[in-house]
Amino acid sequence: MVTVYARGFDGEIRKSWKANLIKKEKNLLSLVGEFDREIDHQHLGLIQLGTISYEYYWLDRWYNVFRFHEPEGSFRNYYCNVNMPPTFESNVLDYVDLDIDVLVAKDGSYTILDSEEFEENAVMYAFSDDIRTKVSEAIDELIAMIGQRKFPFNR
Repeated sequence: MVTVYARGFDGEIRKSWKANLIKKEKNLLSLVGEFDREIDHQHLGLIQLGTISYEYYWLDRWYNVFRFHEPEGSFRNYYCNVNMPPTFESNVLDYVDLDIDVLVAKDGSYTILDSEEFEENAVMYAFSDDIRTKVSEAIDELIAMIGQRKFPFNR
């Protein structure tokens, strides 16, 4: 069992959950979790109790990808967080979420979410040019992977 901590840039834990490690290969961790309660998400709508989340974390990339399935197993959507590369130690996966996300629908269309929140935090926390560049590169890489149906968007 892995504990996942999603932190804000200020270091505060915003979300925490448990998931099972499916596979660890080089710099990629694959986890699977199950929602233990209903959540009304601003962009995803109602996420039902029992929704399955396949989670992909690269220890050397500035994003992670969640593949959601409804409780009965049907594919729901992808959700990509742009974040600083995570750490993984003693079954704890820890990352800083940079508040800009990519939502991918069943048909492969995507929407970039929370750009305004990212910009507000970039000013508030004085993000370096390097962080801004890494975020832009991460979004470009995700969009290319989505368009080319590369793993993990190749279901």
